[in-house]
Amino acid sequence: MMPPAPDTQADTRSLAEQIEAIAQDLPDRITLDTLLQALGDEGLMLLVILLSAVFLIPVSIPGVSTVFGGAMLLIGLSRVRDRPLWVPQRLARREVAAEKLRPNLMRALKWVHRMERLSRPMRLAVMVRSKRMMRLNNLAMVLATLLLMVPAGPIPFSNTLPALALMALAVGFIQRDGAAVVAGYAFIVVTLVYFGVLLGSVGFAADSMFTRLRA
Repeated sequence: MMPPAPDTQADTRSLAEQIEAIAQDLPDRITLDTLLQALGDEGLMLLVILLSAVFLIPVSIPGVSTVFGGAMLLIGLSRVRDRPLWVPQRLARREVAAEKLRPNLMRALKWVHRMERLSRPMRLAVMVRSKRMMRLNNLAMVLATLLLMVPAGPIPFSNTLPALALMALAVGFIQRDGAAVVAGYAFIVVTLVYFGVLLGSVGFAADSMFTRLRA
């Protein structure tokens, strides 16, 4: 059984402690629907942190970026549209083995600890105060999720960089920390530059190969 849904308003535990408790109590196989029920509506940003934490190591888990990325995409879109979260049953019931997730979650908690130490409520409040700014922030979350879902295969850090962006944004939303939100934007820019360099390198290599074949 999963732990009861944490009340993000009243729970005095840190984000890392809440994630650690959830990771330790995972059943043998976990579905997105189970995670959503455990966290509740107010825990969606905590869910984003939990799901993003899986990608904070260079080794990717096959199929996870599609399932978890799809869930985070729906969360982002629901926030952009300011409507309750809707998850298709096919995605909600899809299972992932807990034994593949738990070790990665536990190792990734160090990143959550670091973000918590750096986070301060109401820094750069202009980034989280207005409804218009929050809509732009939510669009940034959607973009980061799409970057996470890019089928980059075994390329190192292709999941890690957008995952860091998602975690920074989620921490910023929970803590009302505009500086964390700015960090999320920075990670998105770094991800775009990284993917651009990769594409440029592939294009250069292909062009060099065709040039040699013509010679």
